[in-house]
Amino acid sequence: MIPLSHIIQAKRRIGGVVNKTPFSKAPLLSQMVGAEIYLKKENLQLTGAYKLRGAYNKIASLSDEERAKGVIAASAGNHAQGVAYSAKTFGIKAIIVMPEATPLLKVTGTKDLGAEVILHGDNYDEAYAYARQYSQEHGITFIHPFEDDAVIAGQGTVALEMLDGVNDLDIVVVPIGGGGLISGVGSAIKQLDPKIKVIGVTAKGAPAMFESFKAKSVIHSKSVRSIADGIAVRDTSESNLAHILECVDDIVQVDDEEIATAILFLLERQKLVVEGGGAAGVAAIMHHKFPFEKGMKIGTVLSGGNIDVQTLAVIIEKGLIKSARKMIICVTLVDKPGALMRLTDILRASNANIIKIDYDRTSTTLSYGDANITITLETKGETHQEEVRKNLTKGGYNFTETF
Repeated sequence: MIPLSHIIQAKRRIGGVVNKTPFSKAPLLSQMVGAEIYLKKENLQLTGAYKLRGAYNKIASLSDEERAKGVIAASAGNHAQGVAYSAKTFGIKAIIVMPEATPLLKVTGTKDLGAEVILHGDNYDEAYAYARQYSQEHGITFIHPFEDDAVIAGQGTVALEMLDGVNDLDIVVVPIGGGGLISGVGSAIKQLDPKIKVIGVTAKGAPAMFESFKAKSVIHSKSVRSIADGIAVRDTSESNLAHILECVDDIVQVDDEEIATAILFLLERQKLVVEGGGAAGVAAIMHHKFPFEKGMKIGTVLSGGNIDVQTLAVIIEKGLIKSARKMIICVTLVDKPGALMRLTDILRASNANIIKIDYDRTSTTLSYGDANITITLETKGETHQEEVRKNLTKGGYNFTETF
């Protein structure tokens, strides 16, 4: 467990630089689950994630001589921007090693914060190994994303702000990747108010810390796969597992479908853009992954909002189909004048809004003179979609649906 005095000291260090993000009640989510849910909106942090806290505290704790040599980190995401922003604030050099396949937007974003970016390796592990080697060869400080007590103490300041905002919380829910955030948050909470339960949430596709917690020993994953890339950590940190075993009451898992549902809910109902890892806590609450009683006060950390726009677009599209607000049908028509108009007249009478039509005459599965028509419809729920189906069938159309 990180000493409370270190976390309080970190709060003083980062004050005036790092935003004190809102910690506010989510009325719709509260009504949905029957408890008082409060969201710690670290997605609104200066760099879009909580990582700035730990990075800044670590760099602030270095000696003048160490800072003069610069710092180095390995990251393709939130840690990179946290280190780059912190180094820029101190006016020192920062080197960020990223895998060669890192999207250009992330590379550019890190460079815009003043860091030098080195692209190396096919994956994070290779970039990490290179950054470590570079650090030793050039005598500059390596800033670890989660295996560093000063970094963890910085992340623990999230808990201090949560307890300042709501002093009678029953449960705090925290996403887990490498374990730095929950180690800091859990350390602060258990020393200030040990009756508060701390629940960790991992992605089902990255089960290392979940399995290690249950076994009370280090277990690594062979591979990871999750839309929550910020918490998709393959290996378990032995030191962070020790912190977690000391200050975390339980760890639960959420799958990609549950995470996507939470992202869409936060976007549509809370007007918040949150990345997969940041939505993990809300996913666990929405799907009742741990027991809680009616009226309990539950706080969760929206750890970041730096979601890839293409990923977000897919989540929105699938979410609309899953919630029966979008319907995609395919009908084979005789390719002659008026055939399509008759079909669209039925859809108009069903009050289904056409938002896209694709016309295919060349498929080898079609008879000559036929065409496949794929129509995307905007609908108002399952009852409305059933009406569309009945009207198409009554009109003599055979059709298939895409889900």
